[in-house]
Amino acid sequence: MARQRKLQQAEPAITAAGAEIYLISIRPVYAYQIFREKKKFELRRNIAGRIPEGAVMVVYASGNVRAIIGEFTVGRVIEGTAEEVWRKVMQHDDAGVGGDAWHYIKGASKAMALEVRNPVLYPRRVVLEEIRRIIPGWNPPLSYKLLREGEPVYELIVRRLRRLAGLE
Repeated sequence: MARQRKLQQAEPAITAAGAEIYLISIRPVYAYQIFREKKKFELRRNIAGRIPEGAVMVVYASGNVRAIIGEFTVGRVIEGTAEEVWRKVMQHDDAGVGGDAWHYIKGASKAMALEVRNPVLYPRRVVLEEIRRIIPGWNPPLSYKLLREGEPVYELIVRRLRRLAGLE
């Protein structure tokens, strides 16, 4: 408990350029659309906290993949009701989101769209079983979370993947 409190007070993990680093869980079909540059916006409902433009989103592909596979940089951030966010995203011809995305955010009191920029698929992925061998009991976030300096998943896995990809 005391360790968790210390981590919550630790400085956010940041890139050399000063961008905050987050871990986000995305279903595999949508994660791979991001890395094929087909999906230009990632939608979230009932947002827990603001994600700034320029933040780096490390992608944990959930479902049958269950692995950290890559990252993207956040461009514009659109926040509002589900209807407001959907309307603004649909103004982009190449948004890469379909009706299934509307069903996901529909009815949410707050929603957010993260513009996807510079998606990078890591040279290797790290599956959940590997992560748990290094960090027993680790679970990915249900939606997203800010990574912090000293946090094992950042220090032992994400930082190394970013170096391997030439991003640090």
